[in-house]
Amino acid sequence: MAQLSPLLKQATPVQAARGEGVYLYDTDDRRYLDFTAGIGVTSTGHCHPTVVQAAQEQVGTLIHGQYTTVMHQPLLKLADRLGEVLPEGIDSVFFTNSGSEAVEASVRLARQATGRSTIVAFEGGFHGRTFGAAALTTSGAKIRAGIGPMMGGVAFSPFPFAYRYGWSEEETVEFALRELDRVLASSAPASDVAAFIIEPVLGEGGYVPTPAAFLRGLRERADKHGILIIADEVQTGYGRTGRFWGHQHAEGFTPDIIVTAKGLASGFPLSAIAAPTALMEKAWPGSQGGTYGGNAVACAAALATLDVVEQEGLVENARVQGERLLAGVRESAENVPAIGDVRGRGLMVGIEFVDADGRPDGATAAKVHAAAAAQGLLLLTCGVFGNIVRMIPPLVVTADQIDEGLALWTKALNDALS
Repeated sequence: MAQLSPLLKQATPVQAARGEGVYLYDTDDRRYLDFTAGIGVTSTGHCHPTVVQAAQEQVGTLIHGQYTTVMHQPLLKLADRLGEVLPEGIDSVFFTNSGSEAVEASVRLARQATGRSTIVAFEGGFHGRTFGAAALTTSGAKIRAGIGPMMGGVAFSPFPFAYRYGWSEEETVEFALRELDRVLASSAPASDVAAFIIEPVLGEGGYVPTPAAFLRGLRERADKHGILIIADEVQTGYGRTGRFWGHQHAEGFTPDIIVTAKGLASGFPLSAIAAPTALMEKAWPGSQGGTYGGNAVACAAALATLDVVEQEGLVENARVQGERLLAGVRESAENVPAIGDVRGRGLMVGIEFVDADGRPDGATAAKVHAAAAAQGLLLLTCGVFGNIVRMIPPLVVTADQIDEGLALWTKALNDALS
């Protein structure tokens, strides 16, 4: 008799039996408001009828057409449709399965295209659990612990996390850019750097929006030194932040390579990197491929996801409902000393718990997180010290459901902190 690995720990005690929209139902048919969205995956909600129909129809015609052996229509149509939402000039796409794989594909492309070896990542970033992606990750020790030595050719620079440093955003950006210049002049010589990789909003690292001024500062340095910029949009892409791509909040900033996954196919395993054709052509023959990449059913679901996002105005809904959620969480945090900061962008909201001395308080975050689940609200924690509770509702969430979530959250706070 076999069992699941004991290392697979659930964030909540729920055994899900079915899902519908923003709700999950357990094996006893108890309903839970799901503000995890499968870690930002089920952006169109659970089992959206349009996505379900597209997947069912595709299963009946072609399940797997391996894309280095044959081509199939869902793959070709999806590549074409992505051209409608990708930034101008980014017109070549490579599909794979997971965010980690896509991150590693972006690093492979950057190194081969530039002939340089070093990747500069930023403190608190999460890019995946596979060896190359984990080497770029500092969102928590558990990702890197016990597996070293890590992949070489990686350097880290400070992320402009104003709350952590206790400065204004402007001061923090100036500091982080100065430190990056120091890194490029010392531990990671600019002439050796292939790419910067950054999340438009730190995900596992604490739901911290990247300031627009910092992204523009990266672009200036990248252009000066011939360095590429990889935007890890695995969690921020597909409308999550109230723009289709998270980096679009920084006017005048465009990355060279975009990594996307999670919300791409509403729950089916699919990820991609996108870059200008002239850049993608610099990858070496045979460097892109994979057995399951661009799976026909996943691509059909991704096409349907794009339809739903467009037809139901989900990008704008994420902006509007995100503002409502952030305002409500901030209101609930008033006169709660255990909450040090509330921040977010679109439907990515983080609540940072601290002790009486202002230090990260993971124990209290865990207590509130468990109280929320008991109330019927599913959330996740994140941050280097596990002291941030995060809210990630599906993009289909309504104002009434936001208010429902806020009411449950307030009850959970009272239960856990009273």
